[in-house]
Amino acid sequence: MNDRRSSIVPYIDWFSIGIYAFLVLIGFLNIYSAVYNPAHPWMLDFSQRYGKQFVWVMTAFLLAFLIMLTEASFFSVFAYALYGIFVFAMLAVRFIGRDIAGSHSWFRIGAIGIQPAELGIFAINLGLAKYLSNENVKMAKTSVRLRAVAMIVTPILFVILENETGVAITYTAFIFVMYREGLSGNILLVGFIAIVLFILALVGSKLVITGVLIGIALIAFALFTRRKRKDLIRVGLILGGGLAMVWGTDFAYKHLEPHQRKRIDVFLGSNVNKSKEGYNLNQAEIAIGSGSFLGKGYQQGTQARLNYVPAHATDFIFCTLCEEWGFVGASFIVLSFLTLLIRIVFLAERQRSPFSRIYGYGVASIFFIHVAVNVGMTLGLVPVIGIPLPFMSYGGSSLWSFTLLLFIFLRLDANRMQILK
Repeated sequence: MNDRRSSIVPYIDWFSIGIYAFLVLIGFLNIYSAVYNPAHPWMLDFSQRYGKQFVWVMTAFLLAFLIMLTEASFFSVFAYALYGIFVFAMLAVRFIGRDIAGSHSWFRIGAIGIQPAELGIFAINLGLAKYLSNENVKMAKTSVRLRAVAMIVTPILFVILENETGVAITYTAFIFVMYREGLSGNILLVGFIAIVLFILALVGSKLVITGVLIGIALIAFALFTRRKRKDLIRVGLILGGGLAMVWGTDFAYKHLEPHQRKRIDVFLGSNVNKSKEGYNLNQAEIAIGSGSFLGKGYQQGTQARLNYVPAHATDFIFCTLCEEWGFVGASFIVLSFLTLLIRIVFLAERQRSPFSRIYGYGVASIFFIHVAVNVGMTLGLVPVIGIPLPFMSYGGSSLWSFTLLLFIFLRLDANRMQILK
């Protein structure tokens, strides 16, 4: 398809680009409303956050354009190199980076701050896609699973060292990519059960939970196995793991950072002072509720614009949206994200190249976890972990990151009939 490089326009998925442009535009308008300064009403005043965001938007559009001009094979050929560069950057920022908002994860270049952990997620996706698309790689092999997990866990550890737990959690979305490529669903089930047991152990009686687990194990052994020795060992190991999770919860909880414990307490509603630890979530819920069905109207919100809601232009931008546009507007935005996710999965499934398909599922997984967690934390459904809403939260690193993720895939899709090595 190299001879069609100059005529890829008919093969570009303009529908996805349209949704992208719409979300970026809505995001910019909401940032303008959230941090509006009457003394600087001009939307392109570069001394204000909305003026700076406009620059990020324009550079993101330029970045998207340049990606579409790049030969699709470039991303496959240099996948490992890009992975290595950004993993190294995640390690290096720990030593030569700057502290911003309690996180030592930023490179400062003049007035510009770049966060490699956020920006480099596309490179992690490329590296994983390159490895899993190898003809000799089969997910059924233990060695393959371990290498794939190592490719994900390595940057996660570096990001955690930077005190960016929220970003590190988003990297776990790549487990869905591995599931699509043949990883057993039992692993996802075990992860879900572990989370449930952790929460139950924090709020309930460990003795009661232990009794329930033992009862379930006995029933499972009696009704769903052949009652052989190996079945007894298997059930015993599962039960032992569950009990270790339950009785080890307090130890794990006490060794979390203080702000992480507070976020869990807020989520669980235990020993929370709404004027202190629970302030962010309480104000977010007030802002969302005050928007009612149709909202207060553009630039008519009070909770966000008067700074009652912290981080109302970044992590809690969804609150601004809900307050001004109401349930109808917020639902439309969520539906737009859902449409984009479904579209990406559809495009991924039509790829001839395994590399492009795997990368596409990585894009969908990352977008899904960001939208689900960001919206969920503003509604009190998940703990507040501080991650941006794609295309809508203020910040250049996040906008560039999501733009890179999406448009690299759209460029690969424009060459979907080509098998990339």
